[in-house]
Amino acid sequence: MVNRAMEMIENRTFDEIKVGDSASLSRTLTREDVQLFAVMSGDVNPAHVDEEYAKSDLFHKIVAHGMWGGTLISTLLGTKLPGPGTIYLSQTLRFRKPVALGDTITVSVTASARDSAHHRITFDCRCVNQNDEVVIEGIAEVLAPTEKVRRPRAILPTVHMHDRGARYRQLIEMTRGLEPLRTAVVHPVDRNSLLGALDAAQASLIVPVLVGPEAKIRAVAAAESVDLSPYRLVPTRHSHEAAERAVAMVRTGEVEALMKGSLHTDELMQAVVAKETGLRTARRISHVFVVDVPTYARPLFITDAAINIAPDLDAKRDIVQNAIDLAHVLGIEQPRVAILSAVEMLNPQIQSTIDAAALCKMADRRQITGGILDGPLAFDNAVSEEAARVLAKQLEYLGEAQSAGIVLGARVPIVLTSRADSPLARMASCAVALLYARRGPKL
Repeated sequence: MVNRAMEMIENRTFDEIKVGDSASLSRTLTREDVQLFAVMSGDVNPAHVDEEYAKSDLFHKIVAHGMWGGTLISTLLGTKLPGPGTIYLSQTLRFRKPVALGDTITVSVTASARDSAHHRITFDCRCVNQNDEVVIEGIAEVLAPTEKVRRPRAILPTVHMHDRGARYRQLIEMTRGLEPLRTAVVHPVDRNSLLGALDAAQASLIVPVLVGPEAKIRAVAAAESVDLSPYRLVPTRHSHEAAERAVAMVRTGEVEALMKGSLHTDELMQAVVAKETGLRTARRISHVFVVDVPTYARPLFITDAAINIAPDLDAKRDIVQNAIDLAHVLGIEQPRVAILSAVEMLNPQIQSTIDAAALCKMADRRQITGGILDGPLAFDNAVSEEAARVLAKQLEYLGEAQSAGIVLGARVPIVLTSRADSPLARMASCAVALLYARRGPKL
């Protein structure tokens, strides 16, 4: 049975409070506290929210906003002493020491003076850390309640901090120290594809070679006030020629990767898979979405949602192995592979269930290595195959997810971006390609 007394909040009236009376509370500062305070207040001072900047700042680490401690004083006055009905009149604060992540702060307020004529009370306020060092001190004056208040304690909503893009920033951080990838950017004739490539260059992820109609590329650069002089530009007449020229540059060793610009995926891939002049290997070419879903605790890989329309069992084996290899490169030692179908039971009438079972057996026989396979599995008991095919888009629209896309199984990684990709997602795709090129298997 719930103890109702634990759910009540009760004040102390002016007449009940004597000079020397005190109350206290303790709180340990977490990263989520700092982020939530920044969201609430709009204070995005990099000393509080940018770890890289904070390393070079005065305290060499992330510290709490000064007023985070001030809000704890307010909490104490409003909920304990005097409690409900208290009106804040004034507050002075002196900040003695910074509060860092992991510090436990004990806040205390002590009544130091009473004004009976106006029901005002002055409180000495102190915040000390776990080392008994004063971090904040000051004086508060409040209008104390004169009537007793005892109310159910408000049940606050649970706040979940979703750091959108955090996993992509981690991917980019993983590339530190790696030589940027010489990358042919194919037909970058619109704002997103050109600026996406140049953003990746600024982040030392790629060395872009711009392949496409020179006049169109320069027109976009001029419209965006971008200087193209640091970058090589290989002129072509149209997008089809740009795809063929970029693939040829891979074959001659001029570039180590491809990045899709403003052309259709099938136009680029037609040049990639050309029998005599393309980039095929013994492995089936497949696409992998590396999805950052803020509401999910782990990274998700979705394959294949862009290249293979109706793969047979041999193709599915390669699709699975490509994804497992990529997961290894990105730091997942033993990825779990869920092989989706419309139902979870084997059904001779549904080929995808038979293929799923066969893939699991192939993993048992080490024809697929490096991961744990299970299937057939339904995405949800009520989800159709069509819903499974649009899973990546569902996550983007409903789960605030972002998708970084890369094609594997060719001679080089291929960054396959979408017009809707955010700048961070485009850079994450380049980071994935760089990590795979430098650390992945050679096909």
